[in-house]
Amino acid sequence: MVARVSTVAFQGIEGVPVDVQVMVAPGKIGMQIVGLPDKAVAESRERVQAALHASGLALPPKRVTVNLAPADLPKEGSHFDLPIALGLMAALGAIPGDALVDYVVIGELNLDGTIAPVAGALPAAIGANALGKGLICPAESGSEAAWAGPDLDILAPRSLIALANHFRGTQVLGRPAPAIRAAPANLPDLADIKGQESAKRALEVAAAGGHNLLMVGPPGSGKSMLAARLASILPPLSAAELLDVSMIHSIAGQLSGGKLSDRRPFRQPHHSATMAALVGGGLRAKPGEASLAHHGVLFLDELPEFAPQVLDALRQPLESGTCIIARANHRVSYPASFQLVAAMNPCRCGMAGEPGHSCPRGPRCAADYQARISGPLLDRIDIRIDVPAVSAADLIRPRPAEKSEYVARRVALARDCQRDRFQTEGGELTTNARCSTALIERLAEPDAAGLQLLRDAAEKFKFSARGYHRVLKVARTLADLEGAPQLGRIHLAEAISYRIASERMTAAA
Repeated sequence: MVARVSTVAFQGIEGVPVDVQVMVAPGKIGMQIVGLPDKAVAESRERVQAALHASGLALPPKRVTVNLAPADLPKEGSHFDLPIALGLMAALGAIPGDALVDYVVIGELNLDGTIAPVAGALPAAIGANALGKGLICPAESGSEAAWAGPDLDILAPRSLIALANHFRGTQVLGRPAPAIRAAPANLPDLADIKGQESAKRALEVAAAGGHNLLMVGPPGSGKSMLAARLASILPPLSAAELLDVSMIHSIAGQLSGGKLSDRRPFRQPHHSATMAALVGGGLRAKPGEASLAHHGVLFLDELPEFAPQVLDALRQPLESGTCIIARANHRVSYPASFQLVAAMNPCRCGMAGEPGHSCPRGPRCAADYQARISGPLLDRIDIRIDVPAVSAADLIRPRPAEKSEYVARRVALARDCQRDRFQTEGGELTTNARCSTALIERLAEPDAAGLQLLRDAAEKFKFSARGYHRVLKVARTLADLEGAPQLGRIHLAEAISYRIASERMTAAA
């Protein structure tokens, strides 16, 4: 007799159906797992045997063969423990053979028979829902899986015994409720920043349109403080965005307690991060920081200190919104539609251009340092601002600063304006930064004075085609913040001012 249990193998954020086939037959005593298992799956043999013994079920002195079909699909992870154990229990008659037909099963077993949480419960639940089946998962992953749909049948036992009792009818497992993580009560506020009014304005524009932002200034000028407060003015995730973000974090095993959060991700990797850490990869092709920042912010502090080849790996995700990890035996794609925010010093000593400071190396210090960032990467940054040192007057007697909640309201209104516009156009876009070139030319058509200014600036500063369209996108966002239906000269002038500094850095690179 062959017992069958359905489970999934993860490819990117998708769950591929896997059929676990268990056969107990006469032969040499032992347990063999076949079907391209990795080390974690192969070791499940010992965990399953110990968990069954702790649950009061002894394996017969026969040969046990476990086949993970399709056999040519690599199987990775410890979530195959529970389906293998349930297949064995069904083959031995410990649970009804037809009880598992309508379920997809994932879970890792402890040696005492309890079920440990695993990564990927939400994608597994969505995959089970697509197959018209329910899901059996660990108790700690139940609240995460419940977000896949209100009608999805979910069993979240804490142990093998609890699950066996449920199928026998002696114990009833209730459906877990979806859980959401409470928003932090003490988010950094823009009111904490003294001075830097132009930088705050650029931060608001970047938040409203989802634009990439680069801040250049000496140490201690407030660049990192400004970036940390971007999260306080961004709107919460929509329902669709929440699921997209949570699926990636679920695969990466970063959903604490199975609770989802409607706060946009804010990732800030150290400048020693490798290419695999930033864009994804490694032995099991896990999502990188760029994908973990999907629908959120990727903040790169001390930008020139990152390895140049690591930074250039971001060029494709910035354009396409996906990270594609290609290997000899498989190809994985992770969503990576993030907003890049970066900060850097103007030179290695950090004080180039500051009044009263002269660098011993002269202008070459700044040129060499800025040349570590390639021109094509700088061309993908919409807004570049200088953040000068804060004056003593701002520190001693600061003027009253605007709180984040007021800026967040303006950002939310601008985002709503963009969303309504793109819905009218029949697209799924939500921000101007992700708008296509053909669409932005139609939606951001300037008036006569603005068109003349844009033409003159493009010829004088030699804008690239990408730079030209990104100026239009930023100008469209500036108009949305004011509620203006058409781009005017003032909107284009401000957008061009954000672009001119980038063109100077591109020339240095």
